[in-house]
Amino acid sequence: MILRKWEELPIEMQTDEVRYYYDILCKKKLSLIMKRLFDIAASAVLLMILSPVFIILAIAIKIDSSGPVFYRQERVTTYGKTFRIHKFRTMVSNADKQGSLVTVKNDSRITRVGNLIRKYRLDEISQLIDVLLGNMTFVGTRPEVVKYVNQYMPVMRATLLLPAGVTSEASILYKDEDKLLDGAKKVDDIYIEKVLPGKMYYNLKSIEKFSFMKDIGIMFKTVLAVLGKDYVADKAGEAEFANSIEKEGLQV
Repeated sequence: MILRKWEELPIEMQTDEVRYYYDILCKKKLSLIMKRLFDIAASAVLLMILSPVFIILAIAIKIDSSGPVFYRQERVTTYGKTFRIHKFRTMVSNADKQGSLVTVKNDSRITRVGNLIRKYRLDEISQLIDVLLGNMTFVGTRPEVVKYVNQYMPVMRATLLLPAGVTSEASILYKDEDKLLDGAKKVDDIYIEKVLPGKMYYNLKSIEKFSFMKDIGIMFKTVLAVLGKDYVADKAGEAEFANSIEKEGLQV
């Protein structure tokens, strides 16, 4: 994994805000190489080991509801490139045309099998395919849809210096984000104005402190979070970051 030259970045990323994080990553070339080598080796091995699970989930999804096995929504990754993510389908077919692009608690679009899959985060394991292909990495900013990326403030675009991730510090601390959106009349507005800035605080902080070993640590924390362990969020840091970007006019 090698960073592009600064002048080769998309013009919207060539800002002072992004440059700060770019310069940090330029000093972490060995960790970036190790990160990609680990992604290739680990995803290939896990895909082979988990192939029986893939088959079982595929059969269960097809029996439970009509539609494809995978949910292939368009997401954004490195340098603003779009790709179609692999997620085991947990909602009715064409769910994104029947409501918000984010999922809320007790979402009526979630299927019976989908509820079980989401409970244990099994819908995410199919993203091993995306990791192997290089569209994603194990640890990095969760891939957003184009609609939300278009709302990024300049500093948020620094997260596009690295591939989108299967897990992250933000996804651990916001593992129950559907509860935060529960009951909201305008889910998309609340997500962009309230949830996204909070997650971005941790995403940017992770880039600032990036190292290969820190990535491994986040993977272990993810396993513990899935098993039920709770981690304390830095609400003061989130609030400070939210206030700083609010001055720049983050809007839907």
